Amino acid sequence: MPELPEVETTRRLLAPAVEGRTMLEVEVRHPRTARRHLNPNDVVDRLTGRLVLRLDRLGKFILGELDSDLTWVVHLGMSGRFDIARPGEAEEKHTHFVARTDAGAEVRFIDPRTFGFVAVFTPAELASELRLGRDALVDLPRSPQLHARLSGRKAPIKSLLLDQRLVAGLGNIYADEVLFRAGVRPTRLGAEVSPAEVAKLRRAIGPILKAGIAAGGTSLSTFGYRSPEGRTGEYRGRLHAYGREGEPCHRCGTPIERIVIGGRSSFYCPECQT
Repeated sequence: MPELPEVETTRRLLAPAVEGRTMLEVEVRHPRTARRHLNPNDVVDRLTGRLVLRLDRLGKFILGELDSDLTWVVHLGMSGRFDIARPGEAEEKHTHFVARTDAGAEVRFIDPRTFGFVAVFTPAELASELRLGRDALVDLPRSPQLHARLSGRKAPIKSLLLDQRLVAGLGNIYADEVLFRAGVRPTRLGAEVSPAEVAKLRRAIGPILKAGIAAGGTSLSTFGYRSPEGRTGEYRGRLHAYGREGEPCHRCGTPIERIVIGGRSSFYCPECQT
């Protein structure tokens, strides 16, 4: 958390405040926030005075195209979120990055657990640091291509869906929801998933991610996701598998089970998912 729907929600709300704006002052207040650089001051030096041409997204990463060969990169981590405020407004605790634009707004990155980061990469650094597959929302591989990538893989399909080099953007929550909709058990090995089942998985990804975005994402806890407007995601009430251990399956009534795959909790219906 956050996953693609939460990151895309953030991007859409953040874009009007930064696109076409110059970053006049930049401040990094926690070394972990700039940890992808050997020198944390690189973020300040590279971003200060730069015009943000466009705010894009790839998987779970926000990518800001600058008026140079540099890219502003943000990953929200487990608890990161943005706030757009006026100078002098009270700051939230754990505000670790602040950028003031030429419009007078302050773009603040709040991250209690400090798993997120802010970076400004050259093209070579970007290619080295972000080794990602195609975006799960806007550039999803066709079913034959996806099946070919799974063919021969001995890892569980749940772990493979979480591999950002295969498809970028799916995380624990939405991977469980995709597997539930497709009727595929998370423990199945990638090599065991048939072409027809891969097609079902592919057909499930887009609608689930779009529904998550329409609901503003999913918020699960005290430190759960909040948008730049301070709103929590409302998709939690529409989850069919994730977090529903012991609750009846919405299809057949069988209690949802929880198992651990690769150190991550996975939720599934033992009757509907084979």
